[in-house]
Amino acid sequence: MARIEDLVAQIPDERLKKAVGAEVRELKKNKKFGLVFEEHLPETVRLPKLPVKEGELVAKKRDSGNDLWRVKTIRKGIASLERAVEGYPLLSEMGVEVPVAELVVVRSFGDPIYPALVPVDRVARGGPDKPWHMLINADNFHALQLLLYAYEGKVDVIYIDPPYNTGARDWKYNNDYVDQNDPWRHSKWLSMMQKRLKLAKRLLNPLDAVLIVTIDEREYQHLALLLEQLFPEARIQMVSSVIKPEGTNRMGEFSRTNEFLYFVMLGAARVIPSSDDMTGRDREGDSNRIEWRNLRRRENTSIRTARPNQFYAVFVDPVKGRIHSVGDSLAPDIDKATVSIPKGCYACFPLKPDGTEMLWGLIPAALRTLLKEGFARVSKASLGPGKAAIQYLASGTVRAIASGEVQISGRDDQGAVQGAFEEVSIMPKTTWNKESHNAQASGTLIVSLLIPGRNFPFPKSLYAVEDALRFFIQNKPNALILDFFGGSGTTTHAVARLNRQDGGRRRSILITNNEVSADEAQELQRKGLEPRDAEWESLGICEHITWPRIAAAFTGVTPEGEPVCGEYRFTDEFPMAEGFDENIEFFRLDFLDPDEVARGDAFKAIVPIMWMVAGCRGEREESKGSTPWFIPKHSPFAVLIQEKQFRDFREKLAERKDIEWVFLITDSEENFGQMRRTLGRKYQCVQLYKSYLENFRINTQDALNG
Repeated sequence: MARIEDLVAQIPDERLKKAVGAEVRELKKNKKFGLVFEEHLPETVRLPKLPVKEGELVAKKRDSGNDLWRVKTIRKGIASLERAVEGYPLLSEMGVEVPVAELVVVRSFGDPIYPALVPVDRVARGGPDKPWHMLINADNFHALQLLLYAYEGKVDVIYIDPPYNTGARDWKYNNDYVDQNDPWRHSKWLSMMQKRLKLAKRLLNPLDAVLIVTIDEREYQHLALLLEQLFPEARIQMVSSVIKPEGTNRMGEFSRTNEFLYFVMLGAARVIPSSDDMTGRDREGDSNRIEWRNLRRRENTSIRTARPNQFYAVFVDPVKGRIHSVGDSLAPDIDKATVSIPKGCYACFPLKPDGTEMLWGLIPAALRTLLKEGFARVSKASLGPGKAAIQYLASGTVRAIASGEVQISGRDDQGAVQGAFEEVSIMPKTTWNKESHNAQASGTLIVSLLIPGRNFPFPKSLYAVEDALRFFIQNKPNALILDFFGGSGTTTHAVARLNRQDGGRRRSILITNNEVSADEAQELQRKGLEPRDAEWESLGICEHITWPRIAAAFTGVTPEGEPVCGEYRFTDEFPMAEGFDENIEFFRLDFLDPDEVARGDAFKAIVPIMWMVAGCRGEREESKGSTPWFIPKHSPFAVLIQEKQFRDFREKLAERKDIEWVFLITDSEENFGQMRRTLGRKYQCVQLYKSYLENFRINTQDALNG
């Protein structure tokens, strides 16, 4: 019905418009049972890089919404337009002349598009052996279609935080904000979600994967029905999570403290039990839970002069990876540089990243006793002072071990009691109420520390996302996690923390657009600016928030070049300035004109896609495709460009034992089959057509229908 009303609104004859409108209202009186929502005109995407040509579907750059035109002719930079609604006959022949410079090419969902991943920036701290995370600046619908080429049925977790449809102009449908006065607000939201969730389902591993969706009370009922409809084979549970304990005051309504999470579990996916029931309440025996604590005091008041007996050196042997000995307390007037260090060791002092001298949590004698009993240890000894962490067991845990209430499984190479203690594992409850999930303290505050002065509304608690993911990928160190409503980048940040905790190689793909706020857009337009102008793009979500936040989290340095202040709490405590040993590359999804792209440029455009197919492993390299083959030095894939060179190509492959993927460029199915058989089962072979762009064409009806 909504689509019909969109069309009725464009009837130029007022009498006909009124008559047809009356008939539509009669049809609307017929109600259906179940989740029923209106089908709207197809969503569109603006492609500012494509040239405006005769016959193209276009929009005026400064117009919002789905106001579309067809270019009839172009003369001396002036386009003659006729009114059009894509997918339907022309409703009128309203001739309008507009300068080509004021138009932008538009594609409806269903029109073929040729994508290219354009590198923008990168952070490389994880070394050559760690795979790369990806951030993609794109409309998520088209980015999801591109990901299908590489990852259909391979994603372990999809975590999304879609727009909550609050009516506060927080999201767009067809380039126009949806506000609380829009009578089709809920059906537009459902239409938008349905298209994307259909693609998400194809990306998830049907044998063992989970979809996690956060939402509030405005759409949670509609979302539940939509998920039941799209995932009838799945087990679906809803969790209520307290994110603002003080509540949100609304006149005449209950003060809301929570939001909801839907967990859609496919195949063998199961919640992994832990020692935390997520309720935030003290359970019997909680005082005996095993927790290795960092010895350095974190309070700002715990400076060296506050308790002189608690400032001393802990000597670490990096070769043996253990604490060698504990030094004596140093009076405040004694320079730590004067301390004599045992041969082959280095000295750890309780220092903040900026060098501030703090305190250990114990006096030397107490630490020596714990060390002797195996209740103290060093973590990451090989990284040296400033990176290594001195840890100990709290007194309650020590008493529980002594009394036999907590059983240990042995000792490690340091002589410290092993971490595999016999604890009761329990299933988490469906009501979460944890201090760490406070969106203000663990979301907004963390973002403000990473990118000072840049505001992002309602970022998720970092630890809340971390917990939600941990329940499903704790035992999957190589899991692939996707978030296509990337926002401020919390999901990638959470994956990096999980990797740090257990040495995992999990990889995230984050997708977000580069929209500016409604107010910013108006101000930029008053300046004569438009999307793709540098100043406009610099204020978009992806460039102004998402990438700077992730880069700051990984490097430990703010966009201004200063060490990030603050420390991570809960689960894994350490200074934010340490960053993470992870790799990530930032791409922009562009769309190419197949009529004007030279073959060499087309090959260059698809190389990042092939690197993505090969698992984003090894540093990405570029090529124009001008050689008989392309075998990057650091990534496990190879491309045969000239099929007549197959024999020599095969010999080159034999020199590389790490190659897993082989792309064979040929238009002949027979030749491809013969080459694949010759190479054998050692490689995963993929056929590419010589017209490179055709391999990755997206947005076709086949792609939309799955």
